[in-house]
Amino acid sequence: MKVGQLYRQRIAESVQEGVTKKSNTFVVTYSGISSSKMDRLRKDLKRKKADVLMSKTSVARIALKNSNYQTLAERLNGQLALILSDSDASEISKIIVKFSKDYEGFIVQGGVLNGAVLTSQEVNTLSDLPSREVLLSKFVGTLQAPVTRFAAALNAKSRDFVSILKQKSEKGGN
Repeated sequence: MKVGQLYRQRIAESVQEGVTKKSNTFVVTYSGISSSKMDRLRKDLKRKKADVLMSKTSVARIALKNSNYQTLAERLNGQLALILSDSDASEISKIIVKFSKDYEGFIVQGGVLNGAVLTSQEVNTLSDLPSREVLLSKFVGTLQAPVTRFAAALNAKSRDFVSILKQKSEKGGN
């Protein structure tokens, strides 16, 4: 087997492994973007625990087809990068959507989120969602609200009762 074939096979295996083992994958195409800008994107994504994998389109297409993501494989064209991560998909999508708005040659093609194929519009929608931590804190606040209101109501009734007793005692009542 030739060196080039071995190289393409190893890249296809790493793409396939990344797509199947990571909880979220985003596929982007880029052209006319300097390596310094791409390095900045990689650093931003690395801070969020995401990896950027560059691949030839044909190799990535084969790997995605082998991973049963035929619909995503059909959308691929041009220079290609895959962003693989197990961290919060909303945070990762925010970074890549912002980058695509800042640089015209960077286009979000779609992605995979927990096994479901996403279109580029769905990735944009995902980027508009709050982060997982914010959603969890809102959820906990929602759960806590009835308990807090109940405790306040009980406290108010006891406060009213104490106030009535105090007024009664100030009047010199029995």
